Amino acid sequence: MLRMRNNIGSFLGKRAFLNPANEAAVEPHTGRRFTWSELDARANRVANALAAAGVGTGDRVGILLMNGVEFVESFFGVAKLGAVVVPLNWRLVPDELEFILADSGTKALLYSGEFLATASELESRGDKTEVATWVQLGGDTAPFAAGYDDWTAAAADTAPEVTASGDDNLFIMYTSGTTGLPKGVVHTHDTVMWAMLTICATADLRFKDRYLVSLPMFHVGALSPVLSAVYKGCTLVIPKGFDPKQTWELFAAERITTGLLVPAMLQFMLAVHDPSVSCETVRWVMSGAAPVPPSLITAYAGLGIEIHQVYGLTESGGPACLVSPDDALTRVGSTGKAFFHTEVRLVREDGTDCDPGEAGEVLVRGPHVMKEYWNRPDATAATLRDGWLHTGDVATMDADGFVTIMDRIKDMLISGGENVYPAEIENVVLSNPKVADAAVLGIPSAKWGESPLAVVVAKDPSLTADEVMAWCKGKLAPFKLVKAVEFVTEIPRNPSGKILKRVLREQFAYDASE
Repeated sequence: MLRMRNNIGSFLGKRAFLNPANEAAVEPHTGRRFTWSELDARANRVANALAAAGVGTGDRVGILLMNGVEFVESFFGVAKLGAVVVPLNWRLVPDELEFILADSGTKALLYSGEFLATASELESRGDKTEVATWVQLGGDTAPFAAGYDDWTAAAADTAPEVTASGDDNLFIMYTSGTTGLPKGVVHTHDTVMWAMLTICATADLRFKDRYLVSLPMFHVGALSPVLSAVYKGCTLVIPKGFDPKQTWELFAAERITTGLLVPAMLQFMLAVHDPSVSCETVRWVMSGAAPVPPSLITAYAGLGIEIHQVYGLTESGGPACLVSPDDALTRVGSTGKAFFHTEVRLVREDGTDCDPGEAGEVLVRGPHVMKEYWNRPDATAATLRDGWLHTGDVATMDADGFVTIMDRIKDMLISGGENVYPAEIENVVLSNPKVADAAVLGIPSAKWGESPLAVVVAKDPSLTADEVMAWCKGKLAPFKLVKAVEFVTEIPRNPSGKILKRVLREQFAYDASE
């Protein structure tokens, strides 16, 4: 019996077949709007243009594009062709990008005009990468590149033959490399399909929802929901970047129903909230990448918006845990239970299961977990053990299966022999109405081994260090209390909103006073 081949690119074609005239994508910054039929035809042109350039099944194609329709159509076009997408973080410098291009063996690079200087620098390095085809979107096209619009316009808009599916590689997404060189997380058509099914089976995503894409799509926190939205027939509303005030305006103008915004984004939005701008169509917003402060969830509940805390990883294709609509307001602070097609365990250092309420490492298992790290069998073996993904994150789980993320194992500090998780202290500091943002890290202490340092962005310029420390008293055990405070204008974060603790440790390297 013949079975349908599971090629993620063909899913866009199926959506176009079912709902050709429905609105598929909107770009607020350009005013462009596309139906599913139009978007699918554009993706076919990308696939056929790449094929004409000699890109074939299994070849890697880099995408260095800001958020926009071209990112979506390029991803699906590469997938249709059976090639492998390498989404590139456009905040990286040429040396970092060179490593990724060389490590992945990327053969073609699609980039936007904003990154012409970066592309030119990479192209000038000759044989340090395998890139042979350069395609530029917008701007004055470089002499070594083809212009994206003309390049795609010359190609047919018919679907190419399906040559990759199932366990064939679909994309290689590189981790941030906070503990060394970036690792390429490999996902297949099957693992991505299961990630989509898992999200759709657990989250309240509906046909014709209007989904706001706020994170950069080179990140799994944006890409997996985008693919799920296509699967469900939602309209993608894709601003070029994130702006707090504009996000409120888009809620109203585009009648947004759902999306994903990390805690830092939600904090920035609260600071500029205008009650006269309607957000009545927004049912819920996912938030993750870092533990969501309970004060933030409560503040948005007051605006009629449920914040559904999500926990996931690049290695899991996105899904791990999600709090359901039924529990979003009664289980504030929890990231909920394991997704529908997902198992989650918490284990001690010796690998035995934790008791309810006991902190341990989060292990994840499911058909959406990555295939491997690209060219890194050692790292793969260390992370995927006995069928379980070892996350390096610490959490507790109650008797009902609700998970509360505490922190990364490597960010934990030990004060007076007690484990202290910075995220817990950050939640308390952030509950102070005078605080706009905060991060906590451990600094050396002759007396305690380590002591908590709070790095704070003040909302009210009158805020003092003594006030921050006094605020924590009575809300935290004495060994968790902040012993020092530093004020900054901005907390450094990576594109997914995670705090760059390494940068802060370098900036504030000193002995605590006690």
